[in-house]
Amino acid sequence: MKCPFCGFADTQVKDSRTTDDNTCIRRRRECPECGSRFTTFERVQLRELVVVKKNGDKTMFDRDKLARSIELAVRKRPIEQERVEKVVNSIQRRLESSGETEIPSRVIGEYVMDALSRLDHIAYIRFASVYKDFREVKDFEDFVETIDRMAKPETLPQNEEE
Repeated sequence: MKCPFCGFADTQVKDSRTTDDNTCIRRRRECPECGSRFTTFERVQLRELVVVKKNGDKTMFDRDKLARSIELAVRKRPIEQERVEKVVNSIQRRLESSGETEIPSRVIGEYVMDALSRLDHIAYIRFASVYKDFREVKDFEDFVETIDRMAKPETLPQNEEE
């Protein structure tokens, strides 16, 4: 592994361990040239995924881009990084195990929306505002109203005479 600080081609592994959810190996490395230390993560990749965008363009699936978009949605929310990592891992596994190599971006967006709706309502609304391209306040109001309806069970009117 190449040192990200000085570019030396051969770094040494000082420590290896699995992550809490056992989905990857965390390695602490040290560069013998400059002495810098850094961490790498090794993950299993079941298949190469291609994302098909709305306009038909195709691009390689970028796990880091998925993680950044979720991290942006949960920014300044009481969500631990470990939970975000689990969401990203779950979505990636779901995509890889779908059997498809070309995934429409819409599917990824729906998976993220589904995960965020269960994780944090504010993060869900933040992501939805970009994903669904809200243009005015009314769009937010309608979306929040939909969330409120889903969160509150239907109650029957009570008879006042009881």
